[in-house]
Amino acid sequence: MSKVVRFGISLPKGLSEKFDRLIKEVGYPNRSEAIRELIRKEFVSREWAKGDNVAGSITLVYDHSGREFLKRLTEVQHHHHHTIISTQHIHLDHHNCLEIVIIKGKPREAESLLSELRSIKGLKHVSLAMATTGKKIP
Repeated sequence: MSKVVRFGISLPKGLSEKFDRLIKEVGYPNRSEAIRELIRKEFVSREWAKGDNVAGSITLVYDHSGREFLKRLTEVQHHHHHTIISTQHIHLDHHNCLEIVIIKGKPREAESLLSELRSIKGLKHVSLAMATTGKKIP
């Protein structure tokens, strides 16, 4: 385990009170963990901005009954096989499916995949969760 460094910060009272409410709403155990998470999020954002190797997930929701949709989805995923690590398909109900696409690579490759997925007619929802490979985050 690495050493812990303690430091103090000064905040305007209103911001401090708002931050404490946020900590409770989100469920952080304490201010330190909340601040650590905010710092890590900034480093992940910078990894994506710099073009470093990153990881993440793309979540899709769609109606599976459209044959052309499934054909196009498969084509896009095969086109980006070098970026996609894994997919998981979940049946939400008789018509709707949720698919999670786990990705790793350069941000521009992830963004290209995301763009192609968004262009598929019949998609109900798509979102990207940016993550890190963890190599540059202590």
